[in-house]
Amino acid sequence: MAPGAETFHGEARAAFAEVAQRLGLDGPGGGEGDRHLAVAAYAGAGVTYKAVLGLWQGDVEIHVCRRTALTECKVGIEGLAVSAGVVDRRDRVSFDARSLRRLRRSLAGQVRYVELVHPLVSGDPETALALMRAAGAWEWRRPAAG
Repeated sequence: MAPGAETFHGEARAAFAEVAQRLGLDGPGGGEGDRHLAVAAYAGAGVTYKAVLGLWQGDVEIHVCRRTALTECKVGIEGLAVSAGVVDRRDRVSFDARSLRRLRRSLAGQVRYVELVHPLVSGDPETALALMRAAGAWEWRRPAAG
């Protein structure tokens, strides 16, 4: 049976604990207060990492997000790691979350990718956005303040 949102939040905290401290990331944020929303967000140096559990699909994926004054950009961690050249090919990390053991393995592998890409996406925003776009990021304009 796939882990639920409550279990997910504890596992995300455990998976991110050391890396968040080393990289200066604050978290977890996101759906921590909502037991039905399975999102754990860690942010710092202009970048946010959102671990999202697909409760119906039984998968987990970390998204890398950057905001500018005009846009918001989001890309999956594996695509970014491959595009950035910090890993040599896809399918080296798991996304399976259909059991507690699989969730832990998937989070551990994806958090390792966070460590590898963080220096590349936490610096200059234009360089980070260009890298994210090259990896096939979703990007949309933010509404104008008014």
